[in-house]
Amino acid sequence: MFVNNIHLQHYRNYSQLELNSFGPVNLLIGQNAQGKTNLVEAIYVLALTKSHRTAKDKELISFDGSSTYLSSSVSKKYGDVRLELAISPQGKKAKINGLEQRKLSNFIGSLNVVMFAPEDLEIVKGTPGVRRRFLDMEIGQVAPGYLYHLQQYQKVLIQRNNLLKQAWGKDLASIQIMLEIWNEQLVEHGVKIVRKRKQFIKKLQRWAEEIHHGITGGGEELKLSYVPSFGEPGEEDEAVLLERFMLKLSQMRDQEIRRGMTLAGPHRDDLAFAINGKEVHTYGSQGQQRTTALSLKLAEIELIHEEIGEYPVLLLDDVLSELDPYRQTQLIETFQSKVQTFITATGIESLNAGRLKEASIYHVRAGHVEF
Repeated sequence: MFVNNIHLQHYRNYSQLELNSFGPVNLLIGQNAQGKTNLVEAIYVLALTKSHRTAKDKELISFDGSSTYLSSSVSKKYGDVRLELAISPQGKKAKINGLEQRKLSNFIGSLNVVMFAPEDLEIVKGTPGVRRRFLDMEIGQVAPGYLYHLQQYQKVLIQRNNLLKQAWGKDLASIQIMLEIWNEQLVEHGVKIVRKRKQFIKKLQRWAEEIHHGITGGGEELKLSYVPSFGEPGEEDEAVLLERFMLKLSQMRDQEIRRGMTLAGPHRDDLAFAINGKEVHTYGSQGQQRTTALSLKLAEIELIHEEIGEYPVLLLDDVLSELDPYRQTQLIETFQSKVQTFITATGIESLNAGRLKEASIYHVRAGHVEF
């Protein structure tokens, strides 16, 4: 997979930008707050229709614009595709080869990316919500059907929570019928989400364990595990999960009514990391946490290749300078010659530049890019 060019209008600090003929490795050099991260973010947004930095789409629109437009030609193994995405206060419109997509989930997956930024360390040491978002974004790229069930689940969750908030102090019989309806829908979509997450983590574990073993010279063993709010960690049978989720909701009904919220389901689940049997989140050193995050990102690259038959585009946002020379080398050797890569940095002197062969260098200054 290869991003040939990019065109931006009124995106962040870019009033107008058109870059053509990207190379296999592209270095975006410039001081902070000049637009380097905005450029790699734009590629990410074209892939997933949302930013990794903000949940507010209006922040992507420049101050002098009422909407923003992004487009790119992407080479894939079956030919080139042209991707277009327009974002305005009224919503989003996405096109593939000029044809508007009725659902954004049909657009997502046309361009596959793996983003690695300093904040990705939060996947290891941050809150469960960060890890759930990581799972949702990555699974959504290779399994569009997952996004449908996730969207439906979130809609049902809002309705169910509203019902629970209204139920406190009332006769249970008056809400029981509606609660059963929401339970059925919540379980239906929730089980699909949990099952897909477990399958994804199982595949990611295989790659992450091997990569981590190599980075640490065989001294450490990395394990990934799903931490569910119902059922057993390794259980994937859909019928069993349906039964266990429904049972859990029944057991927690009174507590949920008192608290006015749904206390079980994929929105409460987590992803855990352990090195040599010890939880990385709590007991891992900073070096171990960084290596875990690096192993996870490198594993993503291989997993996407395994799933779709081609490598994703790799976006490294101000991350190489955060790694010691050894980890820089591990990362560079992984993407060199097989993965198109975009790297942001304040200066080339902070990078292991001798290994960045054939890199195209772009200088970014105040929303302008020079090759």
